[in-house]
Amino acid sequence: MRLSEFQRAMGEEFGAVYAGVLMREHWLAPLGGTANDALDRGVPAREVWMALCADLQVPEERRHGRGLIDPRE
Repeated sequence: MRLSEFQRAMGEEFGAVYAGVLMREHWLAPLGGTANDALDRGVPAREVWMALCADLQVPEERRHGRGLIDPRE
């Protein structure tokens, strides 16, 4: 997952404003910081996306984001 795909999926799933708040403020214990912190440390965008989806209970069918390719296909 490219950073641009991650950003698009965040905006589509959470809305542009709330996505920004989540990126800056939502603590992801498995990653030891916020999504922004994790990305700055070099954690792959897909790992950050999946951590957010798990933590925020995004249903499985939406974890690939609208317009993103399902890796199982």
